[in-house]
Amino acid sequence: MRLTQSMCTIAECAPGGDGPATARPRLVKIAVVGGSGVGKTALVVRFLTRRFIGDYERNAGNLYSRHIQIDGEMLAIQVQDTPGVQIHDHSLDCNEQLNRCIRWADALVIVFSITDYKSFELLSHLYHHVRQLHPGNTVPIVIIANKADLLHIKEVEPQQGLQLANMLGCTFYEVSVSENYNNVFNAFHLLCKEVSKQQITSTPERRRTSLIPRPKSPNMQDLKRRFKQALSAKVRTVTSV
Repeated sequence: MRLTQSMCTIAECAPGGDGPATARPRLVKIAVVGGSGVGKTALVVRFLTRRFIGDYERNAGNLYSRHIQIDGEMLAIQVQDTPGVQIHDHSLDCNEQLNRCIRWADALVIVFSITDYKSFELLSHLYHHVRQLHPGNTVPIVIIANKADLLHIKEVEPQQGLQLANMLGCTFYEVSVSENYNNVFNAFHLLCKEVSKQQITSTPERRRTSLIPRPKSPNMQDLKRRFKQALSAKVRTVTSV
């Protein structure tokens, strides 16, 4: 694999780009949201590159992309990292940039840290905010408890995250981005499968809609009627003669 970086985008490209043209991969867009310092950027980069990098500059909301094979199909995945969210006066402090990212996404990852109880308290608020921006209630959401290796300073029990995820109807993963890649991959893999499944099931409906014939123009129908009348009159004239 060849890893290329340009501006705020990381793209993983398969070798042999000069080979025969293939169909364009299905696009899956995922947004990662959560409080500040919970490890959102480390989570995204771990998924994309399998590498863990401990320190990052302040999150500017970078967009990352990668091609990945899911169940034999190549998908083009875009992952939107987002700045940390906070609560002010018992409500989320969400700017329009974050709202655009959430609306843009086909699926979402909500991240909290087991070492930060305030980030856990954000979960329910973020979940309901996402549902307000996606009123159809079909956008898949995964909840991730990060920093599972820091048990000596934990403030949230794993069971608390699991119980809340079950109550909200979300899949739950407890991960250590620094120590384990598998659960990180499994969380994104699940979202990609869910989105791909939704896209496949919605495609036939779009095709059926596109095949519905447009109503014929009244003018064309009138012309056809007049042509038949003229042809019938001509036939009657020839017969009488």
